[in-house]
Amino acid sequence: MVAQNIYGKFGDELKATANAMVAPGKGLLAADESTSTIGKRFDTIQVENVESNRQAYRQLLFTTDGFEKYISGVIMYEETLFQKTDDGKNFTDLLKSKGVLCGIKLDKGPVLIPGDGKNTVTQGLDGLAERCAKYYAQGARFAKWRAVIEVSDKDPSDLAITLSAQTLARYAAICQTQGLVPIVEPETMVLVGKHSIERSLEVTTRILNATFYELNRQNVSLERMILKPNFVLPGRECPSFNKCFEQVTDLTLACLQRTVPPAVPGIMFLSGGLSEKESVDILNNLNKANTKKPWKLSYSYGRALQTSTLEAWRGKKENIEAGQKAFMKQAEMCSKAEQGKL
Repeated sequence: MVAQNIYGKFGDELKATANAMVAPGKGLLAADESTSTIGKRFDTIQVENVESNRQAYRQLLFTTDGFEKYISGVIMYEETLFQKTDDGKNFTDLLKSKGVLCGIKLDKGPVLIPGDGKNTVTQGLDGLAERCAKYYAQGARFAKWRAVIEVSDKDPSDLAITLSAQTLARYAAICQTQGLVPIVEPETMVLVGKHSIERSLEVTTRILNATFYELNRQNVSLERMILKPNFVLPGRECPSFNKCFEQVTDLTLACLQRTVPPAVPGIMFLSGGLSEKESVDILNNLNKANTKKPWKLSYSYGRALQTSTLEAWRGKKENIEAGQKAFMKQAEMCSKAEQGKL
């Protein structure tokens, strides 16, 4: 069966955007923390979670001189997409002037599936086409939707995997009809728990297989999307964590080779609770590996690009330059890892 063209007039633009997102030596800055999530980050540096501080912090990131050498696009929360710099310039216009693509977080978070234990499905499909059109008009050219997949001896359930895959595909199809490249993020919570790396491989493989089945069934153009998966990792409480960690490169690549079609232009990993160093080292090892990799392997990092920046800034104007230097240093490290040059 030949897939239907659902993207209409946006075909060339979507393909160009997807390819630009995975330009050599570049990745994404995930600055799409919700108000509550950024509050948790601010708590670690004793900064009050108010809009003025959120605007000041994102302004620090976006006005960093030269960060566009390492960052192809920025994922934003709705509040940030409509914010401005202190001198009145829209953040979207600022980023566009630097050649940086603007993205928007579209999901509205996970909710429990009735009668299915701790398993969840992500909400936010209602009115999604209208929201996509609104964000496109504001300058967004790509979007992100995160599904949360629990890992244990019994989870995730088949129902949870099916619902998450269907929802990710539905979101992706709607995005493409409205001119936004969808980042499809089925995040298996591999670091949470005491499970083995083999269990993480099994679950990640199942969710990716189900997701691409649904993407094809719902006519999503694979050439016009980006995949944002987790690395295949053991749970932090796994008794053999350090030994299993040595298998991350081989098992992550094996999982992707078995599940991700070569039509997908790029795989941009989430950091998912890893440290800045761990995130860089794993990505570097993946790109240095001498094996089949028909897609670009890059980064879409939040904490792994921002932890040092937050610590250097600490909410003080006099620390803006120090924060920007920390951001540039970590962005450069991620860029080198994307090229396998560390």
